[in-house]
Amino acid sequence: MNNGFLRRFRRNHGAVVGVVVLLLVAFGALAAPWLCSHDPWALVQLPFVPPGTHSDLPLGSDALGRDVASGLLYGARVSVLIGLVATTMALLLGVGLGAVAGYHGGWVDAMLMRLTEIFQAIPGFAFAIVLVAIFQPSVQSIVCAIAIVSWPPVARLVRGEFLSLREREFVAAAQLSGQGSAKIIFTQILPNAIPPIVVMGSLMVASSILLESALSFLGLGDPELMSWGYMVGAARTALRQAWWVAVFPGMAIMLTVLSLNLVGEGLADGLNTRLDGRLR
Repeated sequence: MNNGFLRRFRRNHGAVVGVVVLLLVAFGALAAPWLCSHDPWALVQLPFVPPGTHSDLPLGSDALGRDVASGLLYGARVSVLIGLVATTMALLLGVGLGAVAGYHGGWVDAMLMRLTEIFQAIPGFAFAIVLVAIFQPSVQSIVCAIAIVSWPPVARLVRGEFLSLREREFVAAAQLSGQGSAKIIFTQILPNAIPPIVVMGSLMVASSILLESALSFLGLGDPELMSWGYMVGAARTALRQAWWVAVFPGMAIMLTVLSLNLVGEGLADGLNTRLDGRLR
């Protein structure tokens, strides 16, 4: 099973490239204190030093003389961490509600799906802005806001999977053996619904990073932490004068999000056992 998954995943060359890029981003984020000689907030040089003109500033400096490279590496910590934690919270909420709705059906399903539709009817980005503005910009409020606007698609996906899987013979056998609803959900149905959830989760991390970047760009990021969105937002008034201040963090966002989408496609291929017969 694992060998088959890896074989199918490796056939998607874009996914392999995406994994390499994500590993480099993770390494840069984790090794930032050792790779950077400056604090991302420290004023270390004159403003707008071009890339490559100073040995200590390989990517130049911003409007306040801060090291762009340091901001890029330390910003990866914040942007990627928020994306991962927010996605995890959204998955837990969406999987839980979707599983209960799909397994029990009836009025439970109707009530939970109406709640899901209410959240889906509200524009996600605008809702996130309102939530962060109400609870003050911080990592906690941003993570909660992103999770709250991201869980409805997960709930609908999991509900559909459970509606299909609960009619299978192995579920009927588990019910006849006297297993409770919770045990059937977690040990019988949920493991069979994992593949589409994993694929959606990888795509949701990309969406969460974009949403966090957009919030930080608008000045709703944590003011005490450097992030890619903050760097792009702080440079928007000096794009003609110092293009590199916005381009480098913008490229980091683009490459990370693109890599996550490519990995999501690779996961879909790897979990699709029907490809074995086509690609031999």
